[in-house]
Amino acid sequence: MEAVNLLILIAGALLVISILAVQFSVRVGAPLLLVFLSVGMLAGEEGVLGLEFDNPDAALLIGSVALVIILFDGGLRTHPERFRVALRPAATLASVGVLITCLITGLAASWLFGFSWIEGLLLGAILGSTDAAAVFSIFQSQKLRIKERVASTLEIESGSNDPMAVMLTVTIVAVLANPEVPLDGWIVLVFLQQAVVGAIVGYLSGKVFVFGCKKLDLHVSFFPLLAVAGAVTVFGLTAQLGGSGFLAVYLMGYLVGNARLPQVIHILRVHDGLAWLSQIVMFLMLGLLMTPSSITGILVPALILAAVLIFIARPLAVFISLAPFRFPWRDQIFISWVGLRGAVPIVLALFPWIAGLENQQLYFEIAFVVVLVSLVVQGWSISWIARKLGLEIPAEPEPEYRMPLDSIHSKNVLEILVYEITDDSAAAEHHWGEINLPRDADFIGLIRTGVWVRSSADPKLQAGDSLMVMAASEDVSKISEVLASTGTNKRINRKSFFGDFVLNADVTLADLAGFYMLPEDGGEDLDTKINEIFVRRFHRRVVVGDHVLLGNLVFTAREIDDDGTILKVGVKAATS
Repeated sequence: MEAVNLLILIAGALLVISILAVQFSVRVGAPLLLVFLSVGMLAGEEGVLGLEFDNPDAALLIGSVALVIILFDGGLRTHPERFRVALRPAATLASVGVLITCLITGLAASWLFGFSWIEGLLLGAILGSTDAAAVFSIFQSQKLRIKERVASTLEIESGSNDPMAVMLTVTIVAVLANPEVPLDGWIVLVFLQQAVVGAIVGYLSGKVFVFGCKKLDLHVSFFPLLAVAGAVTVFGLTAQLGGSGFLAVYLMGYLVGNARLPQVIHILRVHDGLAWLSQIVMFLMLGLLMTPSSITGILVPALILAAVLIFIARPLAVFISLAPFRFPWRDQIFISWVGLRGAVPIVLALFPWIAGLENQQLYFEIAFVVVLVSLVVQGWSISWIARKLGLEIPAEPEPEYRMPLDSIHSKNVLEILVYEITDDSAAAEHHWGEINLPRDADFIGLIRTGVWVRSSADPKLQAGDSLMVMAASEDVSKISEVLASTGTNKRINRKSFFGDFVLNADVTLADLAGFYMLPEDGGEDLDTKINEIFVRRFHRRVVVGDHVLLGNLVFTAREIDDDGTILKVGVKAATS
């Protein structure tokens, strides 16, 4: 009993230390996953606590469950418009890109470590996929919002390339464990089975879960728990049917997250914490599993392999995979740089260990070093690279707090929204009746200096007020444009980014010629519309934040509908 209590004490203390270390991570800009991994190593066999943990089976179980929760959360937060701009390029990166990365990295590993070519390919397969956990967590922890074309490509790729990496790893492990088994067309068939079964089960599971949410009369607190249980069940069921459980869980999360359900907000709120808990537990465990002294002998070749992966294999995979889609060069450079390796390669490195292959622990140690280098070099520099390449865009205005009224039956999902009025809010120093908002939005009241002021008093809004509004969920973005901060005090000012003036994107150059000086030899006909210029220059993948320079004017895509049609553009003078 004392041993159990001691184990609980240590586990709780490690979680507390990891969470408190987040503050340190934010201050120095370190990737959070690196912090969690370091805490695990410090608590490990050669660390401060000297905890011994050498059970790869338990590590694989814990890692798989954690990845299920992380990928489900990633699917919940993926919006449909992201597939519009990034489905095909991301799918190419997740398949062709992984194969190219596997081949180049595998050949380098064979030369550096004296492996046979098939052993080298196994290490290449282990390191072939980018990690959704690493990508999602860094974007969230650094509050980084980059152009949707790039963010969507990275998120969809990192969420869907695991099946390819898992398939390659499992296949090569099977070949090395059973050398007498011939290599033939069954490899392709098994991969297709993984993808098809995973997609079908994930789609059906998402639809069933959405249907159940509409029919079940449960307390709202149970739906996040039901979502977790459903995701784990779907992963196990898909694996039993020979499909990719990771793909199924990601697709299920996508369908649930984009369903018009009042429970979704509660599920998202709970899963945000669960996803972080999963990452902390997973990286603590992987840190405990590593013995630092065991990597001293392979440190130099492992560092060289990491350099090959980061500076050669990943860029070549990206440039070749994205060549048919004519991505802007800045986008390709950033996507190349953000090919983070995280928990997935380390978890995959447990497969040869569990299978008892020759050099079984060596694969794990090499993967660990490569992941560590990736988190330090790439993870630490993501924000800086995004700004240097001009890919960061202002965050969308949103309420400080929102609460769905899911117990009220209505045609539209109603919510209570809370906005903190600031000096740069468009509504500051105005009465409610003077604000241009959707007709169905109702002012409930506000809290000023701790005192509740009723809506009937019709107070003039002031900085520091907590304003409460009841509105339909579909109107939240329009309301936020007026009531939320415009971003003057934020890292990127929306006004300076988009410009002082907003135009409809269907205006022609002739319409603008009377107000602005446009170049006569700009190569554009005066009957051309602004949105047509964007579509031509960005090959129909226009996203918010894309710029077009005409003479001394910069036009920036500001509002785009779900079909990809540009609705509004910002206008500002070009800086020299």
